[in-house]
Amino acid sequence: MELESNYEIALTADFIRSRNFTRVALQFPDELLKDATQVVKALRDRLESPSESGSVGSGDGKEVGLFVMADTTYGSCCVDEVGASHIDADCVVHYGHTCLSPTSNLPAFFVFGKAPISISNCAENLSTYALTQGKHIMVLFGLEYSHAIQKIKEALMLESSKLSGSTSNLEFHFAEVMCSVMNPSKDCTTSNGHLGSVGSFTANEGFGKATGTRYSIGGLVWNLPEGHRMEDYLLVWIGADNSAFANVVLTFNGCDIVRYDAVDNRLVTDLSQQRRILKRRYYLVEKAKDSNIVGLLVGTLGVAGYLHMIRQMKELITAAGKKAYTLVMGRPNPAKLANFPECDVFIYVSCAQTALLDSKEFLAPVITPFEAMLAFNRGSQWTGAYVMEFRDLISSSPVEVRNQSEEARFSFLQGGYVEDFDLKETEDAEEDEDGALALAYATEKALQVRDKHPNSLIKGTAKSGAEFFAARSYHGLEMHSNDSLPEPYLIGRAGKASGYEDEKGKENF
Repeated sequence: MELESNYEIALTADFIRSRNFTRVALQFPDELLKDATQVVKALRDRLESPSESGSVGSGDGKEVGLFVMADTTYGSCCVDEVGASHIDADCVVHYGHTCLSPTSNLPAFFVFGKAPISISNCAENLSTYALTQGKHIMVLFGLEYSHAIQKIKEALMLESSKLSGSTSNLEFHFAEVMCSVMNPSKDCTTSNGHLGSVGSFTANEGFGKATGTRYSIGGLVWNLPEGHRMEDYLLVWIGADNSAFANVVLTFNGCDIVRYDAVDNRLVTDLSQQRRILKRRYYLVEKAKDSNIVGLLVGTLGVAGYLHMIRQMKELITAAGKKAYTLVMGRPNPAKLANFPECDVFIYVSCAQTALLDSKEFLAPVITPFEAMLAFNRGSQWTGAYVMEFRDLISSSPVEVRNQSEEARFSFLQGGYVEDFDLKETEDAEEDEDGALALAYATEKALQVRDKHPNSLIKGTAKSGAEFFAARSYHGLEMHSNDSLPEPYLIGRAGKASGYEDEKGKENF
C-alpha cells in the first residue's frame, strides 16, 4: 500500500486509460531505479483490473506496453523525450524530482513522490522564527513535499495562535504546484496552460520572472497582493539543499531566505555558502569576456524553446566578434570538455536546475545563457538580478551588440585595457592632415594588451578552432604519400579473444 501511495499507481493508471495510451515510457532517476520492477508490476495489475467505469486496459482492448527508462540522456529532472522516442512511446511517466520544464513532443505525467516530514516540528520552527522577523512569509517547497503542504498550513494556524494569541500577526503565503500533467504544443504550451509564442515567449507567465503579480519557478506558482514585492517577504524553503533550492537562492537573491531541513528537523538560517555562488558566477562572467572561442553546449533536446535559445546565443557570440562551436554530448564532465581545449568558455543551454555546473574542475568555465548575455553585450552591467530560465531570455528581435570598436574594454583578470576588434581596417584608413587620427590610432594600440610571444600556445591567442589546431605541435596521424592508390589490406586475427584461430596453444584455454 505504501508503494502504491508513493508512486501514485491509481492516478497513473487513470491517466493512461483516459488517453488510451498503449506505449508508456516510465522514467526513473538512479535513486528510484531499485523500485522499478515493483512499480511496473503494480501498475500492470492496476491496468489489467477493471476500472470504476468497467473498462479494462487502455480502454480499447489493446494491451499497454510499459517500458522502463534509466540513465537519461541529460538531467534526470527533465522529461527524456529522446529516450522515449526510441521506443515510439505515446507518453512519459516521470518519477522523482523534476523541474517541470515544458515538453516539446510528448505528454507527460509527473509523480513527485512523498518524502517524509514532521508536520508538527516544521510548523513549530516556522512559527517561532517568523515571530522574530516581522515580515510576511512566503513558503516554497520541494515538489516531493507537496503532499504535506495542506497539513502544514493547518498546523501553522494552530501554532501561530498558541505563540501570538492571534493569527493576524503572522501571515503565511504558500506556493502551489503548477501541474502534474503536461501537454506539449506547437506554440509551446506552458505547464499552467497559458500559450506563449515560440518566437518571443512574451505571453508566458513566469518560469522565474513576474508578470504582474504572478511568479513561477521550479514547478511552483504563486500570486502576490497588488503593490507587494518579493523583497518584502521572508522566503522559507521546505526541502533539501539541492539544485531547486539553488535556483531559488539565485533568482531571489534580494530576499531573506531560510531553509527547513526535513531530514534533520531543523531550520537552517546560515546561507553564506549559497550566497558565495553569486560571487562565483560574477567572476565567471568577467572571465568569459576575455574569451575568443566559445563552445555552445546543448544540454537538452526536449525542453521547449531550446533551439531558439541556441540560435540566439550563436547570433550573440558572432556579433561580439567571437567564434562559436555547437557541441552535443549529453551530460558534460571535465573529461568530455577536455577534448575541446581550444574553447575558452562554454555556454550550457539546459533547464534551470541543471544549468549551474561547478566548473572548478573544468579546464574552461561553464556559464549560463544569462551570464553569456552579460559577458558579450558590451556596456551591460549586472544589477544583481539573476535569470536561471533560458526561456525568459528568448527574444524575437535580432541580437543587438554595441559596436566593438567604440572603446577599449578593461579586463579585471588581465589588469588592463584590451581591444576585442581588429585594427587592420582602421589602419588602412586615410590619416587626417593635422595628425589627430594618427594620434588616436597610437592611443588605441597603447591600450591594447598583446601577447609578447605570438607563437605561444597560451589560451586566448587563437581566434578559431582551426587556428588553434594549426598551432599545435601534434596533429594526429599524417599521411605523407603522393600515391593515390590505396594500400593493400591485411587480414587480421579471427575467432574469440580467449583463443584466436591462428594462436598457438589455444587448446590450453
